[in-house]
Amino acid sequence: MDPLDVVDAFGTAWAGHDLDAAMALTTEDCIFDNTSPAPDGTSHVGRESIRQAWQPIFDDMSAQFDAEETFAAGDRVVQLWRYTWADGHVRGVDVFRIRDGLVAEKRSYVKG
Repeated sequence: MDPLDVVDAFGTAWAGHDLDAAMALTTEDCIFDNTSPAPDGTSHVGRESIRQAWQPIFDDMSAQFDAEETFAAGDRVVQLWRYTWADGHVRGVDVFRIRDGLVAEKRSYVKG
C-alpha cells in the first residue's frame, strides 16, 4: 500500500473516532511520540501503550484533526494538521514511517 494511502486511511479512522480501525493500521511495535508533556513529550511503544494514550482523544467527540498538507518521501509521510477540541485548537506536524502497509512510527510535534 502506498504510504500516502496508509496515512489517508489512518486519518479517516481518526476522523471517525474509530480507535479499533486506527490501531489496525499500526504495527505491533509502532512508536508514537506524544506532544505532551512539554518540552519532549512521552514516547509510547506498542499497540497497548498507544491505545491507552489515544483513547481519551478518540472518546472526545468534540476533538477533530484536519490535515492541512500531506506529502511523502519514500517510506516517510509528513502531515501538517490542526487539532480542534471544544474550546481551543493547536497546529502541528506528524512525521510517519510506513512499513508493510502500516504505520510504524507517528512522531507528533506542535507549535508552541
